[in-house]
Amino acid sequence: MLSTELAELKAQMVENPGAVIEDVARQRNVTPRAVIEALPPEMVRIGAGGGFATAMQDIAQWGEVTLIVHTDDAIFEFTGAIPPGEIGRGYFNLMQPKGLHGHLRHERCGAIAFVERPFMGKQSAFAAFLNVDGGIMFKVFVGRDETRALRADQLARFRALAERLTSAGAA
Repeated sequence: MLSTELAELKAQMVENPGAVIEDVARQRNVTPRAVIEALPPEMVRIGAGGGFATAMQDIAQWGEVTLIVHTDDAIFEFTGAIPPGEIGRGYFNLMQPKGLHGHLRHERCGAIAFVERPFMGKQSAFAAFLNVDGGIMFKVFVGRDETRALRADQLARFRALAERLTSAGAA
């Protein structure tokens, strides 16, 4: 990306940090990772993708969260507890027979971004699992309480996980 394009993207994200990441990426013909990296530095921390299993095992203990998969054709949202998983046969396997389950290509995770930013008038916090191509595999959002505020217990766990996975060096 040219320095002028990067400067424009950073200016856009400072002006509107709550913009839909995938929409900005499509409009600017850049990767979602580039958009996340253009957020103000106090809003994002990025850790290595090798922390995938550690992150997923930790998130499985948070309780009800929202997992979002955003493609060009659909936005899937799952609200509930993320099941624990384990690595086997080349996948990170979510170990539950009903509800959210499946097989994730953990080795394609190039980085995990921990983002805290305003979105639609409220503070949000999410972990974006970024693939090796700069796309977003999926995002896991900190849950909200009955007043629609971020759950304090999950936010504390989110921040602790971000600290643990980003203190060893960015991806």
